[in-house]
Amino acid sequence: MDGFKKFILRGNVVDLAVGVIIGAAFNSVVQALVKSFFTPIISLLTGNNKLSTLYFTLHGTRINYGDFVNALISFLIIALVVYFFVVLPMNKLQQYSESGKTPTTKPCPYCFSVVPIKATRCPDCTSQLSATKSK
Repeated sequence: MDGFKKFILRGNVVDLAVGVIIGAAFNSVVQALVKSFFTPIISLLTGNNKLSTLYFTLHGTRINYGDFVNALISFLIIALVVYFFVVLPMNKLQQYSESGKTPTTKPCPYCFSVVPIKATRCPDCTSQLSATKSK
């Protein structure tokens, strides 16, 4: 039982559980948005007041595509929100944190190999390098 407690109380498992719960709640919000906002707009264009009842007939078989359109709209909204509110900010944050780091290497001006920033001679071409002052 102690091993199970350690597993459950690890940070990754708790973070994952919180993410799943928030994701489910967010999915409910998006579904409601699609149902109450986008579906009426599409129904104005199609002339049908219930998007989920849209269908076409092919060789006597009824193919319902309205639910698929609802699911597709929901997916696109979720993907847009995740991209603009999670992925882009995380990329910006990562670029910001990386830009503040001091470089640890420099290119050799003669052979273009990468050498440590404090090196005074290139290990590849043995050229004398100018000393870089570290802060």
